[in-house]
Amino acid sequence: MKRILAFSLILFLAACGGNDEKAAVTEAPQAPLGQSANSDTFNLVFGKMLDSYFQLKDQFIKENDTLITKGTEQLIADINAAAGVLSELKADSSIVSTAKTYTTGINNELTAVKQEKDIEERRKSFQVLSEQLYDLIRTVKYDRAVVYHQYCPMAFNDAGAFWLSNSSDIRNPYLPKKMLICGEVKDSIDFRKL
Repeated sequence: MKRILAFSLILFLAACGGNDEKAAVTEAPQAPLGQSANSDTFNLVFGKMLDSYFQLKDQFIKENDTLITKGTEQLIADINAAAGVLSELKADSSIVSTAKTYTTGINNELTAVKQEKDIEERRKSFQVLSEQLYDLIRTVKYDRAVVYHQYCPMAFNDAGAFWLSNSSDIRNPYLPKKMLICGEVKDSIDFRKL
C-alpha cells in the first residue's frame, strides 16, 4: 500500500514539474503595432474588456471573494460595452452575429460567477467564460495584443481547465495555493501580423 501511495505522489508531482520554481519562459518580442483592421473605438473598448478579464483572473489567484465580485461586476460592464461596439467590426454580418452570441454567453457566465458563493463553482463558470472569450477573440481577430491560452491538467480533480493571460508566464487561477505555476501555454492569439 505504501508503494502505491509513493508512486501516486511521484506521478502527481511529475504532472506539474514537482515544485513551484518559476519555469524559464521566453517572451515573444512585441512588434510595433501596425494599422488595425478594426476601429479605434472597438479596439479601446475591447482592450479594456480584456484588461478587466485579466484582473478578474488575478482575483481568483488571490482568492478574495470581495475582489472577485467587484471584478465580475466590472467585466460585466465591459463585456456589455464590447457588445455595443461589435457593429464597428470590419467583418461580415455572420461574424458580428457569432461575436454577439459569445458576448451573451460570457455575460451569462459572469452572472453565475457573481451569484455563486462557493469559490470552486465560481471557478467553473470562470473556466466556461474563459473558453467563450477565447473564441470571441479569435472571431473578432483582435489585433492589438497577444493573448495566451493556458491550460492546467490538474484543475477540477484532473479534468483540466483553460484560462487566458496577457503573459506567457503561468499563474494558475484554479489551484493558486497548491500549484500556482502548474500549466502550460497551449496557444497564443496574435493577429497583429495579419
